[in-house]
Amino acid sequence: MMTVNEVSKRTGVSIRTLQYYDKIGLLRAAGRTEAGYRLYDDAALERLQQILLFRELEFPLKDIQKIVENPAFDRQKALEQQITLLTLKKQHLEDLISLAQKIRSTGGMVMDFTAFDTQKIKKYTEQAKKEWGETPEYKEFEEKTAHKTEKEVKDMSSQLMDIVAAFGGMQSKDPADSEVQAQVKKLQEFITEHYYNCSKVILNQLGQMYGAGGAFTENINAAGGAGAAEFAQKAIEIYCK
Repeated sequence: MMTVNEVSKRTGVSIRTLQYYDKIGLLRAAGRTEAGYRLYDDAALERLQQILLFRELEFPLKDIQKIVENPAFDRQKALEQQITLLTLKKQHLEDLISLAQKIRSTGGMVMDFTAFDTQKIKKYTEQAKKEWGETPEYKEFEEKTAHKTEKEVKDMSSQLMDIVAAFGGMQSKDPADSEVQAQVKKLQEFITEHYYNCSKVILNQLGQMYGAGGAFTENINAAGGAGAAEFAQKAIEIYCK
């Protein structure tokens, strides 16, 4: 765990900004010291990294929040999109540098304005925002949580984690065992009731994220014991076939 001051020094993000992110719910502190100072774990730092990448791409905070809080958020897919956008921005900057060098070398204006065209970047950015912030699943999630208090939403998330973590205590069984498969069904029904319609396609995607490493895997294994996330992934794959 790192204090807010340590995170600020390590990331270059000001303490005031970190406090603001916590206040608006974009980046919650993982805990507090006895003196009340914010503490951040690896999962929080991973989320901060995602936020900073989106900020580099000039995404507004409200759009970033929609994206990272999307129940179907795919960290790997988001990273691929970020790489594409950053590559487009890199090419744009290289084109501008090339144009400036050409103007310098000729000693006058060059009648070429193509380097200023940012339509490709804008188009891809809007596509990414729409894909993450305006999916039917996210809209349904917003509708179902619109009138819930922050505590109710947290309790709901806690219940979901309990269902997933329960796979950790089933690892002595075969993932195809009826009891294990019943737990997968319970997971699917809970998501459908409280979040959005969880089809087998979406459920399988969630299962892949559970076992893909990173914050999802770490959090599940912390709650359910070593191997819980990976076992859940296997059980979900069987259920979805």
